[in-house]
Amino acid sequence: MINGILLDYGGTIDTNGLHWANVLWESYQRNQVNVDRDAFAEAYKFGERALAIKPIIEPHHIFYDVLFLKVEQQFSFLREKGFELNDAAIEAIASECNDFARTTVEKAAPVLAGLSQKYPLVMVSNFYGNINHVLKDFGIRDYFQAVVESAVVGVRKPSPQIYQLGIDQLALPPAECVVIGDSYSKDIQPAKSLGCKTIWLNVKGWDEADTDFKVSDADVEITDFAQIADTITILG
Repeated sequence: MINGILLDYGGTIDTNGLHWANVLWESYQRNQVNVDRDAFAEAYKFGERALAIKPIIEPHHIFYDVLFLKVEQQFSFLREKGFELNDAAIEAIASECNDFARTTVEKAAPVLAGLSQKYPLVMVSNFYGNINHVLKDFGIRDYFQAVVESAVVGVRKPSPQIYQLGIDQLALPPAECVVIGDSYSKDIQPAKSLGCKTIWLNVKGWDEADTDFKVSDADVEITDFAQIADTITILG
């Protein structure tokens, strides 16, 4: 029987299963940023590492700030590789992607509200130290009993330890917990290793390997966040 829920945030609640690299790459193209996909992919990885290890993000930053600073890091990397870029595109991309995230979270909010009336919810997220402020700004923080954030607890996915911290917050046996996330390697596999039930939001990863697994250990695969409530009912 499912008595508690552990939810990923980025790529799950805020994009409904789209990897953030896809969202940003499409915005780059709409804003006519003249770089190739491979160069963008390297810039994306550089930006993620920079935000994870440097004190760039502050606790009061909202998601627009995260996006602006992330794209700023990407542009810095690309300039070093010889690309000529217009800084005006940074604000345009950040605004466009923030609007997309806000709209997607608004659609997810009724699902979260319904789940929170039946189960305790805990968020488990690789984030930059400001996830609570982001959730409050988007109006969904109150749905979560607790938030386990990598920058705060000092451990990151795919380590199962971060999900164990979430289980500890629920104070339930792993078999009574379900983990919901968009990343097979960072959400589903570590959760299964701990004995949790899993729901894989399998929509569109950045690399084919993100979504193309020959054998999936996920208990259920879904393609829309809105399917979660019915899926949990099926799981028991």
